[in-house]
Amino acid sequence: MALIDIGDLQFGGTGRTKQDALFNAIRDKIVAQLWSKGAKLPSTRKLAEELSLSRNTVVHAYEQLHAEGYLESKAGSGHFVALELPDQFVSTADTGDKQDFSEQPQTINWAFSPGVPDLAQFPHQKWQRLLMRHMGRTSLLAANNIQGDMQLRQALCHYLATSRSVVCNPECIVITSGAQQAVAIATLLTVKQDRRLLMEQPGYAQMAKVITLFNCSLEPAPVAPKRGLDFDAVERSDAKTIYVTPSNQYPLGTTLDINQRLRLIEWARDRGGWIIEDDYDSEFQFAHRPYPSLQGLAAKMGHEQHVIYVGSLSKVMFNGLRLGYLVLPQSMVAEALTIKDALSGDSPTHTQAALADFIHEGDLIRHIRKMRRLYKQKHQLMVTMIERYFADSVEIISQAAGLHVTLRWYGFISEQDWTERARENNIVIRPFSYYEQHQPRPVRNWSGAVLGFGNVTLDDIEPKIRTLAEIFKS
Repeated sequence: MALIDIGDLQFGGTGRTKQDALFNAIRDKIVAQLWSKGAKLPSTRKLAEELSLSRNTVVHAYEQLHAEGYLESKAGSGHFVALELPDQFVSTADTGDKQDFSEQPQTINWAFSPGVPDLAQFPHQKWQRLLMRHMGRTSLLAANNIQGDMQLRQALCHYLATSRSVVCNPECIVITSGAQQAVAIATLLTVKQDRRLLMEQPGYAQMAKVITLFNCSLEPAPVAPKRGLDFDAVERSDAKTIYVTPSNQYPLGTTLDINQRLRLIEWARDRGGWIIEDDYDSEFQFAHRPYPSLQGLAAKMGHEQHVIYVGSLSKVMFNGLRLGYLVLPQSMVAEALTIKDALSGDSPTHTQAALADFIHEGDLIRHIRKMRRLYKQKHQLMVTMIERYFADSVEIISQAAGLHVTLRWYGFISEQDWTERARENNIVIRPFSYYEQHQPRPVRNWSGAVLGFGNVTLDDIEPKIRTLAEIFKS
């Protein structure tokens, strides 16, 4: 039940008596739809106190509003805005555009939207119980540690060590408001006197936004379909920082093998530079076993001071979680906390506590194993349906990993037209040009698009691919 706060209710000079003035003021609020239908008004006693009126004045005004059809009265419950207004004001009340606030899938989460996991498969009830477990903790209602919940940092240490060979301790982890804040802090830590930063091209558009916001110079580290990162171009650059997605390059889906990872670590060591390792999607490799993290390899070589590890559980759990983390060299932690304090202060406390339990109690690992099997099925079905309905018209150029496939084709429809016409059919695909942030953009003789399959059901994959193929060939 919505309760009305009288707020800026004004009634002076709008009637011959105080009762008339109050009647007109309340009626105007109702007619203008500033007080919603069915909402409960303050009691006569409370309204009289707030407006410094006699209670009789308020009682008579309410009675008049009720008599004329603006209010409804329920014995023992109070007065409510009428669900149906008097006829003379119906047209006035309905002239404004009505908004439908019923829960509808957001267009950004439609079928094939990249970066959205299977939201229906998340253990919602378990997560709700964990949140409720901590809601009564008064200590979590106050300001908390900028670095993040200690229990969560300990849980992440264990998880990262066992799954990604990351070498760290809780004091080296900083919890952030999503991976986006993590890469922003990493950028500010590494790009100081030298404002240049090497970044994979094509690459993660959100990182390019960070580089632009901080007025840095984006130097392209070219990535070729199926061949991967151009190390010769990287080594020719004088920049000291590079941003990479080594487990599943976004969007081309190549992987840095062990030798390439070692070469990149030596590059950072030789110039006293840094690698910002965004290890997204490392949990979902379907074609081969995941390689150890760059951070873990660097630590074994005694060079962990050259790697900043960025992680997030948004793709594993759900996008709205908005919790990420940094694994930092110890020498960078204090400055990172200063930056985070300036950007946002501490992170949501109840969510951190629930996430710590989610990891400690094994729910995260169980969910990852379940989703790894499901996403492998979805990827295989995507490949099968693309081959069936597109035949040789398109080529899948990404590896069997993550939550998306990247397509390449020659001729046919342009990637922009395909994107627009797909949206008309409630399907979201992303044109390849979206991932090319460096100007001038490279000249391509082919077109491309990225299709995310995370939040599409198995049953929807075939009809949606068939629709895309019909649009493509028309």
